[in-house]
Amino acid sequence: MSGRESSTAIRLFNNAVHLVKCIVRTSFVILNNAYCIPTYVVWMMLLFPIKLYQPQVYWRIEGLFFHWLLAMVSTWTWSAGYDIIEHGDDIQRITSDRTLVIANHQSTGDVPILMTTFNAKPNVLPNLMWIMDRIFKFTNFGIVSILHQDFFIVSGRDKRGESLQQLEKHLRTSYIPPGRKWMVLFPEGGFLRKRRETSQRYAKKNNLPILEYVTLPRVGAMQTIYNVVGPTQNNNSIDHQLNNRSNMTVAKPELSWVLDITIAYPQGKPIDLPTIVTGSRPPCDTVLFYRVYPSSQVPKEPELLTKWLYDRWVEKEALLENFYKYGTFPQAPGTPQNGSKIQQDPLRFLVLHLFFITSSYIHYNMLAYVWSCIW
Repeated sequence: MSGRESSTAIRLFNNAVHLVKCIVRTSFVILNNAYCIPTYVVWMMLLFPIKLYQPQVYWRIEGLFFHWLLAMVSTWTWSAGYDIIEHGDDIQRITSDRTLVIANHQSTGDVPILMTTFNAKPNVLPNLMWIMDRIFKFTNFGIVSILHQDFFIVSGRDKRGESLQQLEKHLRTSYIPPGRKWMVLFPEGGFLRKRRETSQRYAKKNNLPILEYVTLPRVGAMQTIYNVVGPTQNNNSIDHQLNNRSNMTVAKPELSWVLDITIAYPQGKPIDLPTIVTGSRPPCDTVLFYRVYPSSQVPKEPELLTKWLYDRWVEKEALLENFYKYGTFPQAPGTPQNGSKIQQDPLRFLVLHLFFITSSYIHYNMLAYVWSCIW
């Protein structure tokens, strides 16, 4: 066999192995959805009487189930070798405080990447509300988000006002009463590749910065959030806010922090959900850069809030340009030069998988018994 024939055979073999790996992973994810999502729904139905009489107890239990379910998504990312590296401010200190997370939006992989990140943080996923595009309501995970009372925002200029009114109502009825702490918002309102051209045209027309790695954010949802749960105090001291955070959250449900996350994918090529499911891309690191702002430092007035949000996105542009050019983010004093890699717990993943499989088996037999009694 000649050298060319040998290299061709090796390439074909590697392609075949890669294809088998993608098929196996996809089959696993489909099966994982099949034994996790339905049993989550059944558990919530069985726990519904608790919701009627002890809603706080119900939401605490539901939060745990929600965390366990999102840990399944974290399994997909972790098992594919898509590690996450954290840079910037320490967010461990704010995991129990009411926090608004804002992040740039590049692909369908952003949400599972954040799920994987938050899975390793205590108190976050059980008390988190997602604000996502309405299209996600019709995915396999839509029923979970509905039961968890996430908010589905409707895109489009014609529906924007009505959608923001619904968001305001949702915050009052489905964010504050269950005792949610964190909420995640993508202010750009869409993926980078879809909005970049429109954003740049708008920027040229209105004499705004022309951005390449992010798009100009929309301020409506953040303005609504600040109108409902924005801080009433005017205190710019981070230390004071940390020392008095319990007083703030007990007296009135209001935001304590704004966490600004900049998501940077290797070579500027986003990882999307199909890639996470199939594991078709070689293992790589996604880097998250954190900046934490006391909520009182963020202005509530519409014009000032718009400027503040635009300034954050201009900073993201500079951060990403530097990252893609030099492969690094600026380091805060006392932080590791190479960032901190998020560590997952494989044993916990195994236990949770066994829990959902066992639950599915029990629920299937329950339904089969009820069906046999009826017929």
